[in-house]
Amino acid sequence: MKNNVIIGAGVTGLTLAERLAAKDENVLIIEKRSTIGGNCYDYFDEDNNYIQLYGPHIFHTDDEEVWNYVNKFSEFNNYIHKVYCHVDGKLINIPFNLNSLYKAFDNLKADKLKEILINEIGINNKVPILKLLNHKNDFIKELAKFIYEKIFLYYTMKQWGKKPEEIDQSVTDRVPVFVSMDDRYFKCRWQGIPKNGFTKMFEKMIDRPNIKIILSTDYKDIIKNLKYDKIYYTGPLDYFFDYEYGKIKYRRIWLDFEKLNTNSYQENSVINYPNDFKFTRITEYNKFLFINNKTTVISREYSSWDKGFEAYPVQDEENKEIVSKYLNKAKNYDNLVLIGRLAECKYYDIDQAIKRALEEVI
Repeated sequence: MKNNVIIGAGVTGLTLAERLAAKDENVLIIEKRSTIGGNCYDYFDEDNNYIQLYGPHIFHTDDEEVWNYVNKFSEFNNYIHKVYCHVDGKLINIPFNLNSLYKAFDNLKADKLKEILINEIGINNKVPILKLLNHKNDFIKELAKFIYEKIFLYYTMKQWGKKPEEIDQSVTDRVPVFVSMDDRYFKCRWQGIPKNGFTKMFEKMIDRPNIKIILSTDYKDIIKNLKYDKIYYTGPLDYFFDYEYGKIKYRRIWLDFEKLNTNSYQENSVINYPNDFKFTRITEYNKFLFINNKTTVISREYSSWDKGFEAYPVQDEENKEIVSKYLNKAKNYDNLVLIGRLAECKYYDIDQAIKRALEEVI
């Protein structure tokens, strides 16, 4: 029977563990944190308020295989994620869409802009904001300037410390402008939150006799004493190689939680604040599970270079060169698999992380 070691109990690591164990292989998971689920870890406080400790995470996918897989371990509610943006005292739908026009402008102007956008770009199409700024139509260019300055510019600067045009295009393309009345943040066929939370779903995934887990432990403290056939590493890529080629730059996030004596703090689960405040967004977690309590918990989210947890690898040439060196060195290891968001330095949504693990263990 094969023995596998998995470093990291995040989404990728737990999915790997479940699939390897299903093949009657032994699995040992080593996790530095005291919790499982990585940044998807969640829990309920003493007043039954729902809390996601590392900020909002919503499951969404168009992949039927992934959807069927997660439903083996949890039922999902019918939560549909929508996001609003606080601009000049108004709440505007984002990604910016045709509904947003009527929140930002009077009906006459909104009608005119809607007609122009449909004629010039096409209904149900999407376009990156930086491309929209260079559109040939003067009305669209004026609208694009409004969206850029009021929604993208300062939010991006708070989150990344750079203007949108100074960061990798793949980052800004993740939140385009939609010529659509569909104001869902995710357009996926399936989306929602596990009815008992992500952590309970993860616990069920690894509830197998041939899966062992060690928490609150740095794998480097014990790995030399272990015998294994293969190691799956899901942690920070540079840490595995002792920073030989330098540290990979990450944008970090820290959260300021507050419990309030009210059953509802804001109109929506997530509201972004691009302009007037140092924080980037406020999340009210009870709204994910439709909980109506006498109290509620919110978090204000801040971006940082040195405080909080590593969230997003910086997509610049210097980082890409460092990552490439580490990935090339990893090819010298016969029994090593680098996998997951941190180990591969890629943006994986929850469903993509699961899919990546499912494809690795066939």
